[in-house]
Amino acid sequence: MGSQLAARLAKLDLRGPRDLLLHLPLRYEDETRLTPIASARPGWPAQVEGEVVSCEVVLRPRRQLVARIADASGALVARWLNFYPSQKQQLAVGRRVRLFGEVRGGFFGDEMVHPRVRAVEAGEGLPEALTPVYPTTAGLGQATLRKLVARALRSERLDELLPGDWLAQLDLPGFAEALKALHCPSPDVSPADLESRQHPAWRRMKFEELLVQQLSLRRAYLARRARSAVPLPDTRALTAALLDVLPFAPTGAQRRAAAEIAADLAAPHPMQRLLQGDVGSGKTLVAALAMLQAAENGWQAAMMAPTEILAEQHHRKLAAWFEPLGLELAWLSGSRRKREREAELARLQRGEVLLAVGTHALLEDPVNLPRLALAVVDEQHRFGVRQRLALREKGAFGQRPHMLMMSATPIPRTLAMTHYADLDVSVLDELPPGRTPIRTRLVSDARRDEVVTRVRAACLGGRQAYWVCPLIEESEALQLQTAQETYDTLVAALPELRVGLVHGRLKSDEKSATMAAFAAGELDVLVATTVIEVGVDVPNASLMVIEHAERFGLAQLHQLRGRVGRGTVESVCILIYAQPLSQTGRERLKVIFEHTDGFEIARADLRIRGPGEFVGARQSGVPLLRYASLEDDGDLIDPARELAEHLLAHEPARADALMRRWLGAREGLLQA
Repeated sequence: MGSQLAARLAKLDLRGPRDLLLHLPLRYEDETRLTPIASARPGWPAQVEGEVVSCEVVLRPRRQLVARIADASGALVARWLNFYPSQKQQLAVGRRVRLFGEVRGGFFGDEMVHPRVRAVEAGEGLPEALTPVYPTTAGLGQATLRKLVARALRSERLDELLPGDWLAQLDLPGFAEALKALHCPSPDVSPADLESRQHPAWRRMKFEELLVQQLSLRRAYLARRARSAVPLPDTRALTAALLDVLPFAPTGAQRRAAAEIAADLAAPHPMQRLLQGDVGSGKTLVAALAMLQAAENGWQAAMMAPTEILAEQHHRKLAAWFEPLGLELAWLSGSRRKREREAELARLQRGEVLLAVGTHALLEDPVNLPRLALAVVDEQHRFGVRQRLALREKGAFGQRPHMLMMSATPIPRTLAMTHYADLDVSVLDELPPGRTPIRTRLVSDARRDEVVTRVRAACLGGRQAYWVCPLIEESEALQLQTAQETYDTLVAALPELRVGLVHGRLKSDEKSATMAAFAAGELDVLVATTVIEVGVDVPNASLMVIEHAERFGLAQLHQLRGRVGRGTVESVCILIYAQPLSQTGRERLKVIFEHTDGFEIARADLRIRGPGEFVGARQSGVPLLRYASLEDDGDLIDPARELAEHLLAHEPARADALMRRWLGAREGLLQA
C-alpha cells in the first residue's frame, strides 16, 4: 500500500486490516438486478443497462457531458456536469454500459444526473450481494475501500470472542457471520432493514462495541483502585468549622454527597468521582468541604473552572468561607499581572498556600503544586480530555491526586452507564429551600417592544434583569442581534435605568468591575454574552431575557435560566426566537418551555444531540461510540456491563483480545 493511500486511510482512523473489518457501511445499493429503462421509477435508485445511442459535450447552459442510453423498453439521458475526457471515450456510441443512479424527470424525458457508469459485455453477470457504501474521505473512492475490505475479510482470522451461551441468550449471530452479512449482504435482505441498524448482524456489532467500551472503562476503574494516592482522613477540624459558621443548613443531598466524597478521600487510592446536580443545587459547598479535608491534613487542593468569570466567582465565594477559618486561597488566571501571578506561584510552590482556584492557567508548566492531593474540575465537559489528564499529572510525589469533577449538566442514566462507567457518581437531587420556581415564556422577536416594557417594569419595581445575546459583533452570515447593538438599543429605550455590558472581549478587570456592580445592585440591566452561563449568583435578578434562543443548546438555555430564581421573588425567563424555526430549534424550545427538571432536559438533549457532543467527545478526537445508539440500544447496556465484569474476572485473555480488536492503541483517551 502506497504512503498516499495509507495517509488517506489514516484520516478515517484505519491503520490496518482489523480496522477495515470494523469500518462498517453507511448504506447499500442494489446492483443485483437490472430494471428495464421504461420501468425505472422517478425518485428511486435503479440500475439499467443499454446501448449508447449518442454522446456529446454540450456547452449550454453550461459545459456538460450528455449521453443517450437505450434498451428494448425505452431510452433515458445521462448527464455529467463534471467529467473527464476518459468518460466520453467510455461512452462511445454503440458501447454497452450499466448505469446506477436516481431517475428523475428532465426537459427531454427521464434522466440520470452523475450516475455511476461501467462498460459491460452483453449477458455479463450481476453481483450476488448488495453493494456497500462506506464512510470515506477526499481522494479515497468506494471501489478502493470495497477492495481493501474484501481483502481483509479473506486474510484476517474472524475469531469468535464472545461466549456461546451469551450469544444464545441475547439471540446474536457469530462475529464472522455478522461481518459478512454487513459487508456482503445477500440480495434477499432489504437495504432498509440494514440501514435502520436493527438487523441482527448490526445488533451483534453494537453489543460488542458497548462491551469493549465497558471493558475499557471498567479496567481503568480497577487500575485506578490499584494505584496509590495520599489518604486524607476526615478529621473534621476545618469541615465542621465551616458548617458551624454557614448562615444556612446544607440539604440532605449535599450532606450525602459530602459523606461519599469524604470516604473516598480517606482511602489510599485515587478518587475519581463525578458530582452532578442541577443549576443551583449547591455543588460549590460540597467541593469546598472536600478541599478543606485536604487542607486539614496539610495537603493542597486546587479547583479549575473553564472561564475567568466563573473562576473569579468561585474565588470570591470560597474566600468568604475559608478566610474566617484562617486559610488563604490563591487565584491563578491568565489575565493576572505577571508580578502578582509569580508571587502567588512561589507561595504555592513553597506550600505556604494550600488552596487554589484558577482557569486552565493551573495546568501550565510553571505551576508547581508540590503537595497537590485533590483536583476539582468544574463544568468538566467544557475541558478537553488532554487538559483533564494534564491536571491529573500534577499530583504530589508522582502520585495521582484525588479527582472531583462537577457538572451542572445532569447526565442521563444510559450515558452515565456507558461514557462515565469508570467514575463514581454523586447526585445532588434537591434544591436548597427558598428557591422559587422559574416561569418560562416564548416570545417571537416581532414582540421585542413588549419585552423591553416588561424589563422596565421589573427594574422600576426594584428587581434586576439579564439580557443575553449569542454574538459579540455583527456577522453578515447570521444576522443576529449582537450584544453591543442590544446594549445601545436598551440604553436608548430605558434612559431611566442603569444598563451594563459584559462579553468575552472585555479585559478581565472591566468584566469583573461590571459583574461586581451588577451584584451590588448598582446596575439594573446586564447585557451579556454567554460568559454569564455558569456560576453567577445575584438573588435580586428575577428576569432573564435570552435573545435568539433557538441558537442555543438545551444545556446552555437551562444554565442561563438558572441565573434567576435565586431569591424569594417569582422569576421569569423570556426566550425570544426568530422565525422560521428549524425542526431542531422548535424541538429544543418546546423542551425548555415544558421542563424545569435538569434530568428531563438532559434526556431530551441526549436524544436531540447524541452522546458525542453531550460529553465533549469531539475534544478527544475519538468517537465514544461509532455504531451503538444510547437511545435505540439501551437494552444492550446492562448485558454488556455484566459480561464485561465476567470477562475481567474469569477470562481476561478474551477481554484483551476484544480490546485489541476494537481499540488498538486508542484506549487511553477513553479513560479521561
